[in-house]
Amino acid sequence: MSSIKSTILGFPRMGSDRQLKKLVEGFWAGKVTDAELVEGSKKLRAEHWALQTSYGLSEVPVGDFSYYDQVLDAAFAVGVIPERYQQLDSAGTQAYFAMARGLQDKSIGVDVPSLEMKKWFDTNYHYMVPEISDNQEFVLHSTKVIDELNEAKALGYTARPVVLGPVSLLTLGKAAKGSSSKPISHLAKLIPVYAELFAKLAAAGAEWVQVDEPILSLDLDAAVYEPAFAQAYGEFAKIGGLKFLLTSYFDRLGSNLSWAATLPVHGIHLDLVRGVADLDAALEKIPADKVISAGLINGRNIWKANLEKQLALLQKVVDARKSAAPVWVSSSCSLLHSPHSLKPEAGHLDEEMLGWLSFAEEKIEEVAILAAAVANRASVDAKLKSNAEKVASRQTSERITRPAVQKRLASLDRTFYERKAPFAERQKQQRTALNLPLFPTTTIGSFPQTAEVRRARAQFRKGALSATEYKQFLDEETRKCIEWQDEIGLDVLVHGEFERTDMVEFFGEHLEGFVFTKKGWVQSYGSRCVKPPVIFGDVSRPHAMTVDVARFSQSCSKAKPVKGMLTGPVTILQWSFVRDDQPRSQTAGQIALAIRDEVVDLEAAGIKVIQVDEPAIREGLPLRKTDYDAYLAWSVDVFRLATTGVRNETQVHTHFCYSDFNEIFTAIKSLDADVITIENSKSDLKLLSALETHGYTAEIGPGLYDIHSPRVPSVEEMAARFDALQKYIPAENLWANPDCGLKTRGWPEVKESLQNLVAVAVAARKSHGA
Repeated sequence: MSSIKSTILGFPRMGSDRQLKKLVEGFWAGKVTDAELVEGSKKLRAEHWALQTSYGLSEVPVGDFSYYDQVLDAAFAVGVIPERYQQLDSAGTQAYFAMARGLQDKSIGVDVPSLEMKKWFDTNYHYMVPEISDNQEFVLHSTKVIDELNEAKALGYTARPVVLGPVSLLTLGKAAKGSSSKPISHLAKLIPVYAELFAKLAAAGAEWVQVDEPILSLDLDAAVYEPAFAQAYGEFAKIGGLKFLLTSYFDRLGSNLSWAATLPVHGIHLDLVRGVADLDAALEKIPADKVISAGLINGRNIWKANLEKQLALLQKVVDARKSAAPVWVSSSCSLLHSPHSLKPEAGHLDEEMLGWLSFAEEKIEEVAILAAAVANRASVDAKLKSNAEKVASRQTSERITRPAVQKRLASLDRTFYERKAPFAERQKQQRTALNLPLFPTTTIGSFPQTAEVRRARAQFRKGALSATEYKQFLDEETRKCIEWQDEIGLDVLVHGEFERTDMVEFFGEHLEGFVFTKKGWVQSYGSRCVKPPVIFGDVSRPHAMTVDVARFSQSCSKAKPVKGMLTGPVTILQWSFVRDDQPRSQTAGQIALAIRDEVVDLEAAGIKVIQVDEPAIREGLPLRKTDYDAYLAWSVDVFRLATTGVRNETQVHTHFCYSDFNEIFTAIKSLDADVITIENSKSDLKLLSALETHGYTAEIGPGLYDIHSPRVPSVEEMAARFDALQKYIPAENLWANPDCGLKTRGWPEVKESLQNLVAVAVAARKSHGA
């Protein structure tokens, strides 16, 4: 029988109580010193390794920890530091955090924007996009992963370094502004630096290194990537004393399997949750001398694994490899995408619900149980029986299904997916109803969630503020926010969303079929954490969710429209932990009906502009192109189902951010929204190529500045972007707005930035004689 090693591909880095978030944000605020940041992080890593080994894992991953982002870490480690940051201290954290967040410090004469940020494959995690210049040089700039290996070894752990592979690093990057070479063309220069790193890891005592090449889950041009991988891993194979685990995740290897299996590595990881269709081919094609790492525990959802089902898959691998190299059992991907532990949920969630769930800590135990079961089933028989009972409980629970919800969705005809008139006719009626100026200005929705807002919310939850007192506080914050927007000259206003902790959590709290965790935080980007709702059953809206707030907000502005702000069905789906017992399209359809009811009620309450945000619609796009059409068909349908119940004169907005939109621009047009606002500032106006290729006849507001950075953009900087946009978008269809919501920013920078944005629009109107 093959021996079974138990491990995971990575662990959530924030900590059980978001300790890393507090450390890093304290450091940015000057309240935490360099030494305190280093020591606090070291303590957190030690806690995580101890937790993993307490469940009997054979080996812990190291290098999966990051102050901000693992792709940024990888780029920084090999000297991919764009020229604009090279004046900064790169030995410490100044240049690193400037690449992550931008840096605007007049005292030292520095004003640099951050790198572009994009979604990490089809997750809600964001990574920083490396910039590769034509004259790019690579150098081993950081020994972070070596240092963390030494830390783990000093504590007595068997550790496996985790490194983002060179082919993926370049492919996930982009050509620097003004450069024309494709990043992958620099591979030959990058390989020796990786080889140097790997040699140092071997010298430090590493036996295995996990090299993550997640692009293997994508459709790759074999003519480019087969020789690229062969070149890189052929060189790495020359490094003595180190074994390589080639790791991919999030989908099947597909056509890449045939040549990936032949690479001179010592093991290959298979995602057997989302890529289980590969298994038979993998067992046939992966040579007998290579380890197979079986990713059997879902790193991306929170449902308890069906261990009997996964054990059967593991046994199939073991049986097929009896005389071959050892088999490992692991998580499907890093547990970065799972909350830390279920333990804080005891007493918060009911016992039945707790029995259905598994967070990162519990997933470690599931991995260990599978490994133990292959060696000696009797040793974990009681745990397997308990697991089977919990899985069966969820399958048969009456809490899951609401027949009336399913019947309503099934009864719809195509009229529920169409507006009452085409856009050109609606636009005329909306211009009459709204009377907006040329180049109307707006924001995306949220305004700063200040310490006062968070304090009032906490006091309300603890009972220190009554419901009446809390409402009075929120009403006052809303009134001040709207009056300030009106005062500086914004045209379409928002209420600021002070009552909302999160754009998905808020709606889930008002819908049936959702539950909410106490500390189920996951990292979205940098120090930003979100607490996704859990969709466990059929979804419906028992009552209006935003109508009272929208009605009050509109009363605060007699002359200008205040948007009704909703989150769209695809985004609610994507940013939740979703039930896996029915198609995602069906769950999305149920959410869409709930949002549709809210949209209709907002219109009846006198709200003339309604925004239904879908920032996650690109994120949900499958990784394989053969799966695109089915997803885009139902995702467009559920948006239209949510938004088509209104009159022609009601203006429907939607919002998208931080993705490549070229691939889905046809679908975006099919949404039939009246106005889209879309991220643009951090992506070097790549949106313009989509507009040039596909055209767009409705109204559109490409973002003029990046809200994920604390820096304030100048009037000149935004005006240059706005001028470029006018070459592609008719003036009568162009809006001026930021990239995204302003929740995470501070009021001083928000005020200055928006005043500059309004100045850009006013100047543009004058130049057009408006």
